[in-house]
Amino acid sequence: MIKHKWQGLFHSELYHGWGKTKKYFEGWYYKIVSKDEQSAYAFIPGVAMDKEGNRQAFIQVLDGKKCEAVYHKFDYDDFIPSEGIHDVSILSNRFQVDHITLDLADIKGTLQFTNQVPWSNSWYSPGIMGPFSFVPFMQCYHGILSMDHSIEGGLTIKGEQVDFTGGRGYMEKDWGSSFPSGYIWMQSNHFSEPGISMKLSVAKIPWLMSSFVGFIAGVWVKDTLIEFTTYNLTKLKKSQANSKYVEVILENNRYRLHVRADRVNATELASPQFGFMDGRIEESMTAELFVNLLDKKHNKVILDDVGNNAGLEVAGKIEEILI
Repeated sequence: MIKHKWQGLFHSELYHGWGKTKKYFEGWYYKIVSKDEQSAYAFIPGVAMDKEGNRQAFIQVLDGKKCEAVYHKFDYDDFIPSEGIHDVSILSNRFQVDHITLDLADIKGTLQFTNQVPWSNSWYSPGIMGPFSFVPFMQCYHGILSMDHSIEGGLTIKGEQVDFTGGRGYMEKDWGSSFPSGYIWMQSNHFSEPGISMKLSVAKIPWLMSSFVGFIAGVWVKDTLIEFTTYNLTKLKKSQANSKYVEVILENNRYRLHVRADRVNATELASPQFGFMDGRIEESMTAELFVNLLDKKHNKVILDDVGNNAGLEVAGKIEEILI
């Protein structure tokens, strides 16, 4: 088990639940958008364990265009993770970094992923959690598998063939006991030019006997990942949300990031509470993100663009993270 935990510190894509039996969840998030942008889905495989030790596996499917979601429940024993690599099977469904195979009642087929863009990783700052990865009592851990990648293949969805070749994908994951009590999450890799991706989240983070507002954002542009995090001296200048829009401003010594997201129709998804998928959140996959990234040192705008097909969640006690 020690070996698994050590590997997991530097490889967030791996299964972290070895030895867990209660109050634990782990899920991977695969977002796929077709080349013509007419089809957008999120596939979320995972495992959940409640306070009494009841356990289940699941695959949650979100149709972003139709605003429909289906929660497929499986026996816990159907969930088979691998050691040392990200390779999870739930019956005949299989999930890896470079491909997924789906064998659900209404969705079947295989998609392959190439040219993934991972988050930076170092011995002192592993993955998107950075030094917080070493803290053993966090409520929720987060990982980025790929900020952006190409898709090949197709799926049969409700009897209809849907081609995803040439589309774009995004992958991340979460694990722990519960989602934050209040948070904002947004992501898009559909800007005016290919090769641009943005992810941002702001959340209330329990810490010992208190809490703080934590944040993580990254912009992949011109083959460079520009990071804004709680631990790299970035400041949260603004965090606002109402029924119409969300606005966040992050700033550090070198860069300033201003993002405004217009809220649109969202779909209800199951979310973890004390390990089990008893919570409810709403996610949109058709939001727009207005992104402005400024290089303060050279007074130069690096990015001023609109991200489409954006994922957007505004969940829980949002007043806890407004600034």
